[in-house]
Amino acid sequence: DLGRIDAGQGLRRLLPWASGDAGRLDELAPERFVVPSGSRVRIDYGNPEQPVLAVKLQEMFGLHESPTVAGVPVLVHLLSPAGRPAAVTADLASFWKDGYKGVRAELRGRYPKHPWPEDPAAAEATRFTNARLRR
Repeated sequence: DLGRIDAGQGLRRLLPWASGDAGRLDELAPERFVVPSGSRVRIDYGNPEQPVLAVKLQEMFGLHESPTVAGVPVLVHLLSPAGRPAAVTADLASFWKDGYKGVRAELRGRYPKHPWPEDPAAAEATRFTNARLRR
């Protein structure tokens, strides 16, 4: 039963409306992050050290810097097209420059229907396969 309770809504009800704190709750600790592909991906605050964003790698193309929440870098779990973990980073710019090449080499053969650009920082983010993008 406790899993069905919306803790965010409960917190908003406890904050005084006159102080403006309730409006800042969504700004400081948003429930979702809009990734470059346009998807609204839920942020997981279960990790006590930093928030976690689990998103498919192709949906993050074009984003140069890691997202932050209240000034804290979000730990980004980059997923394969099948939704399996491919990489974890808190520094997206560094990952695009150094780590992406290895991930691309490993996953490009396994998922040939999905885009794997050589320069992901300059590529357009997508949640679709290559065939769907051509339409």
